[in-house]
Amino acid sequence: MSLFPPLLPRHALVLFSGGQDSTTCLAHALSRYERVETIAFDYGQRHRVELDARLNVLQALRQQFPAWGERLGEDHLLDVNVLGHISETSLTRDTAFAMEASGLPNTFVPGRNLLFLTLAAALAYRRGMDVLVTGVCETDFSGYPDCRDDTMKAMQIALSLGMDKRLLIDTPLMWIDKAQTWQLAHELGDASGVADGGKALVDLIVEHSHTCYLGDREHRHAWGYGCGSCPACELRARGYARYSAAA
Repeated sequence: MSLFPPLLPRHALVLFSGGQDSTTCLAHALSRYERVETIAFDYGQRHRVELDARLNVLQALRQQFPAWGERLGEDHLLDVNVLGHISETSLTRDTAFAMEASGLPNTFVPGRNLLFLTLAAALAYRRGMDVLVTGVCETDFSGYPDCRDDTMKAMQIALSLGMDKRLLIDTPLMWIDKAQTWQLAHELGDASGVADGGKALVDLIVEHSHTCYLGDREHRHAWGYGCGSCPACELRARGYARYSAAA
């Protein structure tokens, strides 16, 4: 018996960077919603390789999970380089990762998720979609204020009012850590109808998704490709180790 309910007759747009979190969110959306599309943003990020990795994730999902592939619709890539122009952060400049006096890491790109959600909502409006799925998390994260639950609730209200259309912002990872995110991917894969789908989806995420802030696709670890030392790699590696130990 499936762990997940029947598909909801709603249309979802997944904010899909091609990382571990957004790939898990995409699997969540494909397990839950009738129609699913994806959107990504080129904002001049140092780890721009993620924009290539995400295409590999989409191709692998279509091939390995054909039932999902039938409902996986159009992919959209928006150029928002203006965000990189106005951001002095280690994700958009060649500077070392560090903590700021504010207590936030200098990987924080101010307004990034607010802009992404606004643009996603505008596209969703045009394409008749009513759910935005995003991988923000307040449990195992870097403290970014635009990843917090209160921000998402406020954005859902503001976008629904501004679009004069009831929108849902679905945040399946909000209250789970990275180990639980790996476990969720396993459960979603198992419920997909594909033989040994849990292992297949986790292996897909390990091999094809990209998280490393430095854009390293040369060094292969048990948890995937990356430098192994940036904040994103450290979070992913710790989560995978805890997930593997509990498996």
